[in-house]
Amino acid sequence: MARFSRIQTAQAMEKAGIIPVFYHPDPDICFDVIKSCYNGGLPVFEFTNRGDYAHEVFSVLNKRVSGELPGVILGTGSVMDAGTASLYMQLGTNFIVSPVLKEDMALVCNRRKVLWSPGCGSVTEISRAEELGAEIVKIFPGTQVGGPEFVKSVKGPMPWTSIMPTGGVEPTEENLSAWFKAGVTCVGMGSQLITKEIIAGKNFKLLEDKARNASNMLKRLRKKKL
Repeated sequence: MARFSRIQTAQAMEKAGIIPVFYHPDPDICFDVIKSCYNGGLPVFEFTNRGDYAHEVFSVLNKRVSGELPGVILGTGSVMDAGTASLYMQLGTNFIVSPVLKEDMALVCNRRKVLWSPGCGSVTEISRAEELGAEIVKIFPGTQVGGPEFVKSVKGPMPWTSIMPTGGVEPTEENLSAWFKAGVTCVGMGSQLITKEIIAGKNFKLLEDKARNASNMLKRLRKKKL
């Protein structure tokens, strides 16, 4: 079962601000990526459900993370249906992220009190997700849906909404400032942070430095209220 409650997870996501998103078929590489991000100040991590036997990779990975990096809140993304969500919850995932809004996923996640973040592309979808108990909604793909201006427009009439964009988020001051000024709670960040070059060269020290730079950058932006 999940080691962290959905309330703890939601609070940690907001505090961290940046949620790394990554998948690799080798659990050792996944672990090194997670450890680098954690050491760089990013304790919440989304393992994406991609590729054959991804759940088996996650099973090995989550056991190791639980033992060696107990401060990491590891969740699962790219989950498309309730059955897959249930499978990952049985393997101990701490949160479920989906690119789509599927109501049956809300039922299985709420039953186990696991945070569920569905993908939304309109105010109607966001409102329905919140009715179903979503604490943080994902907008995806972030840039194509409308970018920071979309977030700003949503937060006007719905200031209570917590939004996490994924897609089009970069570890730069200009980009992070635009998203957080618009009112996001946190952002998902994949290949812009965890680049192909870093993985190919297994340059995990560089990844740790990039994670730390991004984390510290966001802290500075928040401190001066963006």
